[in-house]
Amino acid sequence: MPKNRERFNPDPSIHISKMNVIIPFSPDVPCDNNGQRMWWAFLASSMVTFFGGLFIILLWRTLKYLWTVCCHCNAKKKEVHRITTGDGIKRTDKDDAAASEVGWMTSVKDWAGVMISAQTLTGRVLVVLVFALSIGALVIYFIDSSDPIESCQNFYKDFTLQIDMAFNVFFLLYFGLRFIAANDKLWFWLEVNSVVDFFTVPPVFVSVYLNRSWLGLRFLRALRLIQFSEILQFLNILKTSNSIKLVNLCSIFISTWLTAAGFIHLVENSGDPWENFQNSQALSYWECVYLLMVTMSTVGYGDVYAKTTLGRLFMVFFILGGLAMFASYVPEIIELIGNRKKYGGSYSAVNGRKHIVVCGHITLESVSNFLKDFLHKDRDDVNVEIVFLHNISPNLELEALFKRHFTQVEFYQGSVLNPHDLARVKIESADACLILANKYCADPDAEDASNIMRVISIKNYHPKIRIITQMLQYHNKAHLLNIPSWNWKEGDDAICLAELKLGFIAQSCLAQGLSTMLANLFSMRSFIKIEEDTWQKYYLEGVANEMYTEYLSSAFVGLSFPTICELCYVKLKLLLIAIEYKSDQGESSTLINPGNHVKMQEGTLGFFIASDAKEVKRALFYCKACHDDITDPKRIKKCGCKKSKTPAYKKMKLACCFDCGRSERDCTCMPVNVRCNMDSPQRDIPLSAVSVNDCSATLRAFQEDQQSALSPKKKQRNGGMRNSPNSSPKIMRHDPLLILGNEQIESMDENVKKYDSTGMFHWCPSKDIEKVILTRSEAAMTVLSGHVVVCIFGDVKSAVIGLRNFVMPLRASNFHYHELKHIVFVGSLEYLKREWETLHNFPKVSILPGTPLSRADLRAVNINLCDMCVILSANQNNIDDASLQDKECILASLNIKSMQFDDSIGVLQANSQGFTPPGMDRSSPENSPVHGLVRQTSVTTGANIPIITELVNDSNVQFLDQDDDDDPDTELYLTQPFACGTAFAVSVLDSLMSATYFNDNILTLIRTLVTGGATPELEGLLAEENALRGGYSTPQTLANRDRCRVAQLALYDGPFADLGDGGCYGDLFCKALKTYNMLCFGIYRLRDAHLNTQNQCTKRYVITNPPYAFELVPSDLIFCLMQFDHNAGQSRTSLSHSSHSSHSSSKKSSSVHSIPTTNRTNRAKSRDSRDKQNATRISRVGQEKTWFTDEQQNTHQRTIKLNSLIPPIREAEHKR
Repeated sequence: MPKNRERFNPDPSIHISKMNVIIPFSPDVPCDNNGQRMWWAFLASSMVTFFGGLFIILLWRTLKYLWTVCCHCNAKKKEVHRITTGDGIKRTDKDDAAASEVGWMTSVKDWAGVMISAQTLTGRVLVVLVFALSIGALVIYFIDSSDPIESCQNFYKDFTLQIDMAFNVFFLLYFGLRFIAANDKLWFWLEVNSVVDFFTVPPVFVSVYLNRSWLGLRFLRALRLIQFSEILQFLNILKTSNSIKLVNLCSIFISTWLTAAGFIHLVENSGDPWENFQNSQALSYWECVYLLMVTMSTVGYGDVYAKTTLGRLFMVFFILGGLAMFASYVPEIIELIGNRKKYGGSYSAVNGRKHIVVCGHITLESVSNFLKDFLHKDRDDVNVEIVFLHNISPNLELEALFKRHFTQVEFYQGSVLNPHDLARVKIESADACLILANKYCADPDAEDASNIMRVISIKNYHPKIRIITQMLQYHNKAHLLNIPSWNWKEGDDAICLAELKLGFIAQSCLAQGLSTMLANLFSMRSFIKIEEDTWQKYYLEGVANEMYTEYLSSAFVGLSFPTICELCYVKLKLLLIAIEYKSDQGESSTLINPGNHVKMQEGTLGFFIASDAKEVKRALFYCKACHDDITDPKRIKKCGCKKSKTPAYKKMKLACCFDCGRSERDCTCMPVNVRCNMDSPQRDIPLSAVSVNDCSATLRAFQEDQQSALSPKKKQRNGGMRNSPNSSPKIMRHDPLLILGNEQIESMDENVKKYDSTGMFHWCPSKDIEKVILTRSEAAMTVLSGHVVVCIFGDVKSAVIGLRNFVMPLRASNFHYHELKHIVFVGSLEYLKREWETLHNFPKVSILPGTPLSRADLRAVNINLCDMCVILSANQNNIDDASLQDKECILASLNIKSMQFDDSIGVLQANSQGFTPPGMDRSSPENSPVHGLVRQTSVTTGANIPIITELVNDSNVQFLDQDDDDDPDTELYLTQPFACGTAFAVSVLDSLMSATYFNDNILTLIRTLVTGGATPELEGLLAEENALRGGYSTPQTLANRDRCRVAQLALYDGPFADLGDGGCYGDLFCKALKTYNMLCFGIYRLRDAHLNTQNQCTKRYVITNPPYAFELVPSDLIFCLMQFDHNAGQSRTSLSHSSHSSHSSSKKSSSVHSIPTTNRTNRAKSRDSRDKQNATRISRVGQEKTWFTDEQQNTHQRTIKLNSLIPPIREAEHKR
């Protein structure tokens, strides 16, 4: 036998035991010479520790239970004995000592509990450290798993064994803390973490003692991974339930997987003990991990499998639990990962690049419209990143849109009501936050409430953030004023869609087509070039214009606004329409075409109409020394000239002296050297600037002689002068009657000559709705003419649309009372009663209960004689089908267009016989069509009635005009109804969001033009009282009337008639600006004017800011900004009923159609004869009765040059 051993074992350093198990060892290590395995010693140490401790705990509990039972039996006897023997004091001392001892143990226990529960910083550090060391011990196990299961190791030379020893010493101390803090020692002893310590800590100490290493059960350290979610919660990393659940599932699955793999690795590499470990196989730990995964998934490739009986027995039980765990955990983990927010990250700000946050109603339509305008190429280098925040993940189409703009757009899923989501999108560093509204919601008030809550949440998180929000209802804007950090002076803006939509439509009643022109100005449109000579060519050239702001060059300092405006248009090819004016108090206001009483300051901001942002830079770069002789505006670049210091006299803000009322050159208040050094323009141009004091008797005499010759509105509808030079210089005034006749003539002067407390709107005492209701017969007897018919669809359940926003622009105080158009609402009385509370303080408003689809109701209000018919609906958002949302408005529009009317001669005959109330006579001075278009007296078809229809769905515009060739997919602004100003959709207002962000002054300018003068102060007043408050006229409130308004002027007659036959638009622009301080900015042209045919279509389209050389035709109507006429209200005269016939007959010849040149002379002659007849009648009636005026006689008279007589201008009137 020794020989055989020597034969099989030539190396004496290797011993073969009876079990034929080879254990390598080194002679330097004191190991077992017989090669006996010592695995049982390692396992025994763990088992003895576990069962020994368990026996001690059970024994202690048993003894404690017996002691408690025995004490309970003898308690009564001891208590009686203590009382009878009198040794109560001694017993009390012993009880106190016991109580103090228990208190000390409790304090230690509480301290240990705090240390392991992570309630303090030290406890959290300790818990995290224990977990980290457990993972470190597991990593050491992974390293040692490549070695044999049992080997001889020298503790002093094995580095991994030393580290593992240090870790386990720490685990032992932590075990002691846990044991002290445990309330139930038995359950603590049976915990998973305790069992892990029992089978991992003692074997390490045995390894040091035996100089052996047994891999053993060290894989149990993988069970510590179960606590991974708790550790992450302690570190405040996991906050949501889904993330906690996901980490829990993953940690349980992985720890179970690794632990089971460790057991298979142990038994397969060791073999079965009853087989003398002969059936072992060499498997690495990672092969065992692979085996367990294949087993759990029931795939079972068979390349790796268990050979030992212990391994196979374990696999039998593991596959039951592992398969169940795999089948339940893995799908749930995948579901949680799949349900995780794809857009749940955080925004990383880029240095040098601003970002904005867009939230609210985020859909494909709203986002595409916003991005199309915000990222338009005409904007000058938009270096802004757009961050969208919405609580619903985007659909595939919206996601594709984001990907197409991935360089400038990011999307995050969340809510602005959640401060955590606001922090994710870095709202504190955002340049602004834009909130979009759902324009098509069924409940506008609920949508506004949602947006107000968003504003509150954002302002609560960061009060300094600039917010631009869309609002649907005007009355809900008042709630924004309740937010303490809301400050419109710091850039916060609320874009009220109802206010602007109805304001645009109201302005179209004064100048048809204006809604289209303004909508195109603040929308970014690319230039589309058309070679064919069609109306689309000229329309699209105007569409390419937008509104921009730029600071004016110092070369303009000291010049008046008309001078700068002419220079910009002629030389720079820019249209300047307004400036930002700063008062002495530092308050800024937007002045639209202020006239020549305002002189330019250094650093004045101008509002321009141009086709590109780069073109507007010319106004900033212009230098008189360098660019005076340049004819090509593209060559105007930034020059190197130093800015000259502005003389002190040029810093004056007004061209006239407020002390003496004279001009700067003639002012006696200024120093002589200042007056002598003035370099104001030396042109002999008649100006119409505002003079503060009417102190010149010569000026008064001239004005009396000329009867307001400077006024742009001097002619009647019949073409005659309002007051001919031969008429009496004494001014007499006639006040019209109310259309209903409910108020007496005697009360007119008291009621109608009032304004609201701000002086911005006409006002009257509140009237009951019953007093303004017209029956069908009353309306027919009234013979309405030159009025505005509003067809409104609505009922009791409909949401109010805010008709006050429609009426206010038509009741602006820069119109005289006789210039106000009467408004007749045709619709459901139940709905109008809900709106009446906001309308009862406006004059000249009537209601005809009925339906806009009834032709009898439409004929009763003389819709064929109206200046404008407006079709609105409050039921549009109650229908789910988008194509049916506008069905009522479309049906009403087609119904009116298909109506046929008899010749209006019967109405005219009745007028001549005196049946028409004076207030409704279109030819009387009280109702002079200052904003209207001259139209034919005979309207035989409804197609010639001016109509504007409100639409919700842009695609429905194809149903309005049956003779157009628009495709259903054509964009709204390219369709004929929109180009003609007969259709308006609220979607065009989406562009105001981006326009307001880039320049908040644009919104101020638009609101000033559209609303008739609404101010933040007025909004605060309406928020308090929900109604306009009347006020007495003061110089301050009357001064508010002096503001520009939009009008349309005809070219076929008047002082501009010579330019109507082939004249240049630029010549017209300069002449109107120099002579009347009127600023022209567009043309309303007949659609077929370029065809030169006899029977032209009566439809017109809009041309915005034509070039200088643009050729005019006689039928053109000119959009212009007209100065307030102080004298129009004083030149009104009373007309007797006998005068109606001549005026009515003269109306037959008034038309806006193209007039042949051969007929002009005859028309002029007939007009002169009528002028003389009118003047004679006016003079005669004036001697019979004198009517008084509400305006002060000396209110802001215009300064003029006495050597210049300016012919009165004819204003266009509504034509069909």
